[in-house]
Amino acid sequence: MPSTRSALRVSNKANQFVESVIREMTRVARAEGALNLAQGFPDFPAPQQIKDAAAAAIQADLNQYAVTWGSPKLRAAIAAFMATRRGVEVDPEHQITVVCGATEGMIAAMMGVLDPGDEVLVPEPFYENYAPDGILSGAVPVFVPLGEGYRVDLAALRRALTPRTRALVLNTPHNPTGRVFDRAETAELCAFVREHDLLLLTDEIYEEILFTGPHHSPLREDGMAERTLLVSGASKTFSVTGWRVGWVISPPTLTEGVRKVHDFLTVGAPAPLQEAVAEALSWPDAYYSQMRQDYLQRRNLLVADLQQAGFGCSAPEGAYYVMADVGALQKPGENDTEFALRLVREAGVATVPGSSFYSDPQRGRHCVRFCYAKKLETLRQAGAQLKEWSSAL
Repeated sequence: MPSTRSALRVSNKANQFVESVIREMTRVARAEGALNLAQGFPDFPAPQQIKDAAAAAIQADLNQYAVTWGSPKLRAAIAAFMATRRGVEVDPEHQITVVCGATEGMIAAMMGVLDPGDEVLVPEPFYENYAPDGILSGAVPVFVPLGEGYRVDLAALRRALTPRTRALVLNTPHNPTGRVFDRAETAELCAFVREHDLLLLTDEIYEEILFTGPHHSPLREDGMAERTLLVSGASKTFSVTGWRVGWVISPPTLTEGVRKVHDFLTVGAPAPLQEAVAEALSWPDAYYSQMRQDYLQRRNLLVADLQQAGFGCSAPEGAYYVMADVGALQKPGENDTEFALRLVREAGVATVPGSSFYSDPQRGRHCVRFCYAKKLETLRQAGAQLKEWSSAL
């Protein structure tokens, strides 16, 4: 007998999550003519040198498929970057997979190494993609609250363990809070991962945007090379979020899984842009130092204005976000989404509702996230509008 179920329906997987709240707030900002401090992309130009390198690659006719898992030039450049800036030796032939941005990197890594029913520990608040990544890979995301001050809570992680726990996701520098997990936290977390024979999936896309000293990747911890899949990319470091060039560094025993999934998800990242990123990865320390100084100035400007406007926040340690408490500014009974929409209409500034970073929306009810990857004039204007708005309440 024919099935009584209609074919005209979305999948059960897709029904388990919603569209991106972050990208929805960008659409709202555009519709309302508001300043977009919601989505994490710069409103200033990418470095001229990387744009010139991309244009030169296009003119040189590097416009066809690269090797599926990344051009040899880019994989060699990533390996050199890891050796020089991270103190980690990786094999470009057997450990590096170039993907279409860190977003694809995380889903390719999960799908390449996890089986249906495997549980993945996800500290929260978390970047909104991790939950759909788990669901699409067939795994089960298990959300574990971070502790006071957004510190790793090992006791909570231990309580969340079950015989089905297979992996843990770590994002440092952290989106949305701006925390940089210190070396003691990292060492304790890695010991936990080794003790329970887990995989560690690390999202390190903000690795060069931090104000606490050089980035310390968990990959450097003893015994972690064989169980860590590191996801990063060019988007944030070089202000090219639209290029979609990222990479996964994985143990040789797991790379095959990542590469197979990547191959059938996207085939490969844009060939001429890979050449440009390869060149950028060889830039001297001066580039990274200046970039951090510029972001530090932006951070300090936005935090000071937010505090003057009545938002509860402190200076983040890395990435380019401020998670702010808005409890003092909300109307009675108003949740974070309602507040964020009111802020767009009344103050002309778009943010991301805090609930989009939590499995239980109530935990983010009094928070919104601001992005400061913007021109100083954009941030000054946003600060002026927010202070004027709050003074009229």
